[in-house]
Amino acid sequence: MGERRRGGCCPPMDLMRSEPMQLVQLILPVESAHLAVSYLGDLGLIQFKDLNAEKSPFQRTYAIQIKRCGEMARKLRFFRDQMSKAGLATPARSLPEAVLNLDDLEVKLGDLDAELVEINANGEKLQHSYNELMEYKLVLQKAGEFFNSALSSAEARQREYASHQSGEESLETPLLSELETANDSSKHVKLGFIAGLVTREKSMAFERILFRATRGNVFLKQAVVDEPVIDPVSGEKVEKNVFVVFFSGERAKNKILKICEAFGANRYSFSEDVSKKTQMITEVSGRLSELKSTLDAGAVHRRNLLQNYWNNLSSGTFCIDVTKKCLVAEGWSPVFATKQIQEALHRATHDSKSQVDAIFQVLYTREMPPTYFRTNKFNSAFQEIVDAYGVAKYQEANPGVFTIVTFPFLFAVMFGDWGHGICLLLATLYFIIREKKLSSQKLGDIMEMTFGGRYVIMLMAIFSIYTGFIYNEFFSVPFELFAPSAYACRDPSCRDSTTVGLIKVRDTYPFGVDPAWHGTRSELPFLNSLKMKMSILLGVAQMNLGIVMSFFNALFFKNSLNVWFQFIPQIIFLNSLFGYLSVLIIIKWCTGSQADLYHVMIYMFLSPTDELGENQLFPGQKTAQLVLLLLALVSVPWMLLPKPFLLQLQHSRQQGDSYAPLPDAEESLRSEANHDSHSHEEFEFSEVFVHQLIHTIEFVLGAVSNTASYLRLWALSLAHSELSVVFYEKVLLLAWGYNNIAILIVGIIVFICATIGVLLVMETLSAFLHALRLHWVEFQNKFYEGDGYKFYPFSLALLDHEEE
Repeated sequence: MGERRRGGCCPPMDLMRSEPMQLVQLILPVESAHLAVSYLGDLGLIQFKDLNAEKSPFQRTYAIQIKRCGEMARKLRFFRDQMSKAGLATPARSLPEAVLNLDDLEVKLGDLDAELVEINANGEKLQHSYNELMEYKLVLQKAGEFFNSALSSAEARQREYASHQSGEESLETPLLSELETANDSSKHVKLGFIAGLVTREKSMAFERILFRATRGNVFLKQAVVDEPVIDPVSGEKVEKNVFVVFFSGERAKNKILKICEAFGANRYSFSEDVSKKTQMITEVSGRLSELKSTLDAGAVHRRNLLQNYWNNLSSGTFCIDVTKKCLVAEGWSPVFATKQIQEALHRATHDSKSQVDAIFQVLYTREMPPTYFRTNKFNSAFQEIVDAYGVAKYQEANPGVFTIVTFPFLFAVMFGDWGHGICLLLATLYFIIREKKLSSQKLGDIMEMTFGGRYVIMLMAIFSIYTGFIYNEFFSVPFELFAPSAYACRDPSCRDSTTVGLIKVRDTYPFGVDPAWHGTRSELPFLNSLKMKMSILLGVAQMNLGIVMSFFNALFFKNSLNVWFQFIPQIIFLNSLFGYLSVLIIIKWCTGSQADLYHVMIYMFLSPTDELGENQLFPGQKTAQLVLLLLALVSVPWMLLPKPFLLQLQHSRQQGDSYAPLPDAEESLRSEANHDSHSHEEFEFSEVFVHQLIHTIEFVLGAVSNTASYLRLWALSLAHSELSVVFYEKVLLLAWGYNNIAILIVGIIVFICATIGVLLVMETLSAFLHALRLHWVEFQNKFYEGDGYKFYPFSLALLDHEEE
């Protein structure tokens, strides 16, 4: 859904919460209803409700008129297509100058439709005849050249034979002369021939099949037609060859005819007589000239007909006068669009010269409004990522705001390589630079999705370049970009090692990972350890963000129970365990401690009172662990027990109060949006308790599994790096080591193909899907319900786009 800019009435976009909506009622006089609907369709800011949902389509008041209008709309689309084919521009919608009755309009459209259909049918027949004559003329010309050449060759041979006969006979003179053979009719072999045209791409197969079917008992001559010709059957321009097949016998003729039919070869009759051939070419040329004049006159007539009729239709609008009553409509619209809708209704009243103005009024309801986020071409793709999981309910916190940053960043953590990121960025810039041209073209399904997410891919590429600088990887190769490595070998024996025998000789590498810390294959290198711990930190941070968003949702909808018995115990449980682990990781990085964090976390549960020994990272760590473990254990019944009993108490109080003050409209909408369908049913304590038990178990187990799930960031990053190393060392460097230019070229080609196909396509898709899963499952399930429905306004622009 694109951003709408209508004058200066629209407030700034707020993606955190959906636009405030209102249910409005429109009372439209019949004489201005058609214009009002048209102007509201141009505005595209109101979603109409079906007020006759209980009736079938055939029971509705305007069923017959709608059916007639649908048929007329089909005819109008047909006229517009015909105008496009004729090269006529369709004029933009203008203010009406006259009102046409539906019956008069239907008669005019029917007459035009019938006349156009007849003109098109006649034109197609004439064009078909013209195309056939064009092919026939080519056959006469090209095949005539075959016979002329053969006749000239025969006359030359006859003259040569006559000159030899004047001399003395020798031992080499044949016993039976050619002349005698020619005069003996009993020795004649009557050859038949078939001439026509076959498509050039099938000509070789056509010749091969003819030879095999007749066992070589045919003689085929072909000539290339210089320019493409229009095929009479398909109507498309095709490159063709003229052919002549000489054969003997009726059986061979039948085989050749079947082969011509199978290959779509058009056959034409032909005479061997030179005088008849010249006469036929003259006749065909004359008929072609006549048909060309007729086709040109028909095209001019058709063009004038379309132009005149469209001018007449576009100068008026259409009124359905069934009754003299008013029409009532209800629909949802954004609050900011109130003034624009009222202006459109006033304009419709003025333009239709109606004596009665349309009525616009806001209705108060407890029905859930649709969700509407105003987006633009940059953030619309991020919003679609969220909506694919589920549409936010009315005024619910929107994860799309955070997705703009967190989604490309988590992708880049798995895809971090600034060489690959640059390649991805260059490919995306192509779509962005040419977006105006590409947006008006019909692309394939995959290209359409790629083009729609071009700004998502751009941010993914930029973040990948950033994380690639942090990992210090360019196609898996580390570079000393910002400074020399801070480490050097203690002696020459450590030259091939990157983790053993190194001493620090300079200041710390200023940005990212030191090139020396790209470890060997035999041990877990520092970079992989960094990625693993960083995955846990990112996961805990994003899950905390999700829980905080649930807190803001509870405050916004004024749900104090969720604040005290959902947000607080959840944040305590998560951070008592995994928040504490994150703190230990940071302390270990800062202090350089050799403590085993696996041992610390396991024995925090198994032996919480044992001494930590060498695994102690800070004073008072044992006491802090006991307190955190106690808080984690307390938070579980805190989530489970109080809320069902408090809900039962709240329900009993509501039943005891016969009367209560009515809330205002906005508060009622928020409270209604916060309650599910069970709020209208009878309260069942057992159902509520079981639901809360499931929710508690899901969160406790999910906190563990979701944290482990974030380790996919480390796993995917490791896989991407290892594949890059394999392609670099086993393909590029291996080819370089042969000192052979041919092998080097082949190696470079294989390296480029593998990089594009595996690392830039498959790995990009893999990292994209894993980042999608982390947002949908690990992040959004902490606060996002996604059980709303989208705002689909009535828009003529969208209808035109769907028709195209």
